[in-house]
Amino acid sequence: MQETEEPTADVGTASRRRRPARERLLAAAARRFYADGVAATGIDTITADAGVAKMSLYNNFSSKSELVRAYLDARHEEWLGLYRARLDRAEGPREGVLAVFDAYAAHAAFAYERGFRGCGLLNAAAELPAGDEGRAVVRRHKEEVEALLAGHLRDLLPDRPDEVRATAEHLSFLLEGAMARAGLEGEDTRVRHARELAVRVLEGLGRS
Repeated sequence: MQETEEPTADVGTASRRRRPARERLLAAAARRFYADGVAATGIDTITADAGVAKMSLYNNFSSKSELVRAYLDARHEEWLGLYRARLDRAEGPREGVLAVFDAYAAHAAFAYERGFRGCGLLNAAAELPAGDEGRAVVRRHKEEVEALLAGHLRDLLPDRPDEVRATAEHLSFLLEGAMARAGLEGEDTRVRHARELAVRVLEGLGRS
């Protein structure tokens, strides 16, 4: 995923049609699900956006539910790509923690078709019924994000496991709350502010 444009940005009709049908369908689903919501987006809308026949969708996905899960998995991998790119530049565990915040900030700064609407995974999960497998995908993503924070904090505080767990949860709540407010406001100020607060939390750990 390129860092300077929307993950699902339109690269031109001719270019899109050279891509495999599954890839085009996932990209179209990502555009439409994020902009319009999962429930409001029908199969016909996705196939039209992707420029493929409806049969191509069912050749690649058994149902809309399977497409939704594939979209959620792809979105998780996109975020991991943003995080890893920033982690490669990190020097030490403090910067590793901030790489998580920076990955979220990069996500919030994309020029989405209808503006930033918050975390695409949580938006989708809110539309899915209890027990839906897609909600489990989102939960695993959020648990992995918190685990990444905890891993960096463990390197910073190797002999303070209780503080590591509490601080990772604290930072996770800070991050998710900032994303929710940023989504409502349609821009990334809250996420950038959350990073500043995370810096203060990390500085406090260094003094304790």
